[in-house]
Amino acid sequence: MTRNLILDVFAKSPLKPLEQHIRLVAKCCHQLKPFFRACVENEWEKAEVIRKQISELEKDADRLKRTIRLELPNNFFMPVQRTDVLELLTQQDKIANKAKDISGRVIGRKLQIPDELSEQFFDYLSLCIDATEKAADVINELDDLLETGFKGREVDLVEKMINQLDKIEDGTDSMQIELRRSLLAIEADLNPVDVIFLYQIIEWVGELADLAERVGARLEIMLAR
Repeated sequence: MTRNLILDVFAKSPLKPLEQHIRLVAKCCHQLKPFFRACVENEWEKAEVIRKQISELEKDADRLKRTIRLELPNNFFMPVQRTDVLELLTQQDKIANKAKDISGRVIGRKLQIPDELSEQFFDYLSLCIDATEKAADVINELDDLLETGFKGREVDLVEKMINQLDKIEDGTDSMQIELRRSLLAIEADLNPVDVIFLYQIIEWVGELADLAERVGARLEIMLAR
């Protein structure tokens, strides 16, 4: 997106570029589903193609982040501070970075999810990605919040969505505990180095939900001011 176009977008809505950014972030995370499917099926060429797609989406999000930082007005009339908008942008960007890191680490080692964990892992992955999509839904309400002056029923709706996001993140924490327990039960039969990386990937996938929850928490701080 060119800088002039960003300026045009800011002129219409100072918060619209944040919505565009989070949609890129969510799209980046969603690609992890077909990526891991290709990995468990030993389709590493396909997995590499998808990894590159994830990397390109992350780069697109990163370029948009930098443009927003450069073009965000120092003073604009709305009930949020510029520093809050920039912090929210930073939290959003960390999600895309984590998705890229996950795909890079898995493809670099050609790490396999054990068959015994596959179904459990994909349920966990799906819920973590649901958290990133819920975060995108929350951010996509920013325009309506702006129109209402961050008051009224729209605030109640966003707070309800943030609570739903918190519950999803809590659910991923519980699933991560169970998944780690399942891995512990079979780790003696696996390559010890692979086990180390599997624990790391489980943790990193969970961080997608953690970071999504932080986006909601950051917006909640903005609403409280």
